[in-house]
Amino acid sequence: MVSIRGKVWSGEGSERCKGFDENTYVFEVPSLQEGQVVGRVHFNCIGQKIVSFYTDDARFQVQSDGRVLVKNPMLPENQTSFFITAHNEAKEEWDATVKVIINRGKLEDSADGKSDTVLIMWPRHYSGSALKRQKREWVIPAINFPENNRGPFPKDIVQIKSSRQNEIPLFYSISGPGANQPPRGVFTIDRNRGFVYVHQPLDREQIANYHLRALAVDAVGENVEDPVDIIINVIDMNDNRPQFIAPTFYGSVPEGSTPGTAFMNVTATDQDEQDNDNSIVWYSIVNQVPVEPRSPMFTISSTTGLITVLQAGLDRENVDKYTLTIQAADTKGTGLTTKATAIITVTDTNDNAPQFETKSFTVEVPENEVDYDVMRLSVTDADLPRTPGWKANFSIIFGNERQQFSMETDSDNNGVLKIIKPLDYEKSKQHKVIIEVRNQIPFTVTLPLSSATVTINVLDVNEAPIFDPEKKTDKQPENLPVGSTVTAYNAKDPDTSQQQNIRYRMGSDPAKWFEIEEVTGIIILTKSMDRESEFVKNSIYTATVLAYDDGAPSATGTGTLLLELEDINDNPPIAINPGYRVCNHNAVPVNVTIVDKDIPPNTYPYIVQPVHGSESNWTIKYTERPDVMMLKLIKEIEPNVYEVSLKVTDSGEPPLSQVTGLRVEVCDCEENGACKQRIVAATFGISGILAILGAILALLILVLLLLLFVRKRRSVKKDPLLPEEDVRDNVYYYDEEGGGEEDQDYDLSQLHRGLDARPEVVRNDVAPILLAPQYRPRPANPDEIGNFIDENLKTADNDPTAPPYDSLLVFDYEGGGSEAESLSSVNSSNNSDVDQDYDHLNNWGPRFRKLAEMYGGGEE
Repeated sequence: MVSIRGKVWSGEGSERCKGFDENTYVFEVPSLQEGQVVGRVHFNCIGQKIVSFYTDDARFQVQSDGRVLVKNPMLPENQTSFFITAHNEAKEEWDATVKVIINRGKLEDSADGKSDTVLIMWPRHYSGSALKRQKREWVIPAINFPENNRGPFPKDIVQIKSSRQNEIPLFYSISGPGANQPPRGVFTIDRNRGFVYVHQPLDREQIANYHLRALAVDAVGENVEDPVDIIINVIDMNDNRPQFIAPTFYGSVPEGSTPGTAFMNVTATDQDEQDNDNSIVWYSIVNQVPVEPRSPMFTISSTTGLITVLQAGLDRENVDKYTLTIQAADTKGTGLTTKATAIITVTDTNDNAPQFETKSFTVEVPENEVDYDVMRLSVTDADLPRTPGWKANFSIIFGNERQQFSMETDSDNNGVLKIIKPLDYEKSKQHKVIIEVRNQIPFTVTLPLSSATVTINVLDVNEAPIFDPEKKTDKQPENLPVGSTVTAYNAKDPDTSQQQNIRYRMGSDPAKWFEIEEVTGIIILTKSMDRESEFVKNSIYTATVLAYDDGAPSATGTGTLLLELEDINDNPPIAINPGYRVCNHNAVPVNVTIVDKDIPPNTYPYIVQPVHGSESNWTIKYTERPDVMMLKLIKEIEPNVYEVSLKVTDSGEPPLSQVTGLRVEVCDCEENGACKQRIVAATFGISGILAILGAILALLILVLLLLLFVRKRRSVKKDPLLPEEDVRDNVYYYDEEGGGEEDQDYDLSQLHRGLDARPEVVRNDVAPILLAPQYRPRPANPDEIGNFIDENLKTADNDPTAPPYDSLLVFDYEGGGSEAESLSSVNSSNNSDVDQDYDHLNNWGPRFRKLAEMYGGGEE
């Protein structure tokens, strides 16, 4: 077998052709000329005719006898290398490397026949025929010396001669790194003969070349020649092993990878001269651990170090890691070697399907459960845990046509079968589902899927009655008579296999209007309905009905009744305003809003009329909005605050009316529309002083009344205290105040108050200008009269615009000789001859015990 550019060729003819006798030929010549023979290569092939030789360098040509000729002598460097390839009749190939080194210092010594390197130092000028001209300086070629030469030392490498050394005594010297500069002592020169010696082995990896300068001086030290530069190139030798960039390389390859799959690189370097056989590294695999399933499982590119899969059969579940011993050798694999380790991890792929541990299950579940865990199904998977190729996805492939079940995966990779829609025992007593399992990612190879069957037996439970419909809508007039049937609302028991009775009761009834018959489910009206009630929203009253069975335990169902109330015209419209101000001159109409709790057609169009004398000063104009009218002053009146009475009638059947008083301030206005201030400066002298004096007098009267009250308190007779336990239930006796109003000679003029519009009645109070509250109109239903009175009494008590006002009031004096007798003469009974029975006071508790003793029929 012969190495050819990194490939190995073999054949039957190789037994007769041995190939080149050397892998590398080195030819050293002083120069190159066209047609020059630099050397000869030898090819051993007995009994066969060589077809041809060829090179990969067009500057050289190989003859059929192995001679290497120069076709183009132009070389950019002092050495070059190229391949020679030989072909035989069987089209087999062999190759060898040729290295040509040009050593221009290699001269022939004709005297003794020895070949020594001599540098001739020429004079700087040449004189002749009295004409001086500059001589061409010599360009000294570099001197090549192999590294690691073992001597003996010192060893001469070159001789320097001056053309004048036969004329005068000359002395030679060298300078530069390696001579008189570090590293010193590597080179010396024989000062008389000009021989340059090397004293130790050279290392190209330390210093690749040396640059020395040679001088020739006479006896007095004068330069007789120009300095000569000597360049010594250290020729590389294969003295460095390849070195991997790391002792261990790590890579990974997916299991099941096909042959030819490249997945990692190893790299080694060589300190020898680059682009030289000494530094060309080739790689190989020398060992594989483990050898399963076969060896070798991997191959490596000899030139690039790229590792690829050689054979199929990588299986992480069997072998998850390989250790390879990689060798790197220079000189294209035949030189120095070194080794490194490559650790290859076989990564997981989804090449194993999950498998159910059990293929069949039977479970029992109660009906009507939702979000209920039926069971957990466990699976096994040979792939790497917690990876997408190991995690399971479950699906129901049969028995879930009604979408009543679902499958989930828990944290332990188990499948959870859940009920998401309730099961009904009465419809189906058993369900059977088939569950299939896959992984989260597809399989890398074709694999069969695993499935399991789950049989679900449904258990019967007592179910609540079901209303049909669940929300029932009905319609009734709001004035439906009490005791009438509103509707019937019934439920059915879904437990058809159980003979159970259903009973009814009201659930939510916010207004307490209904009651329901327990057996029939008929709803009866017990109180009058009102569409305008706070419990009615958009004319709909919502109530709930409960139906319960007699099971153990009892179950209750709920139905919703949505009762739409038809509007009856039972609310008269009213006019409202926030308080208005109108100018006497150029009076601008003000808007009045009509409010009606009813809905059309029991509302607009409205008829609005001023009444009770307001029609003489005011008129009503209609607007585009049916609920907005315009109130306009039709003539000038005295500036004051007036109450304008408006009668509003709706369009219901029958129509309802109500009179509303609107408070309007009429004033004389400025040009900008603001009310003029009343001039009070002229009258302040009389009325203002009277008001002040009246206030002082009122204060003095209050002080006198307070003194009289204190005096009366001091003259009160005090009885001894009764026993401590009876203090709260005793009646205290005070001095009698005397007769009625006629017995006292008091001036009650300050307590007078006008109760009507008689001119002799004086009113000094001023009604505040505030928004009048809305009074409830008289209802058409007589049963609502009581609520009507109570609500309007509360409204009147809180009405700030109704008397009495928060001001100083003057009451009217009845005068003497009133036809009404004094209250002190009124008896406790219309018939004083009939005795009253006060015995019932004994039943009223300790607070009335004293009264029972005084008026009752006791011993005292």
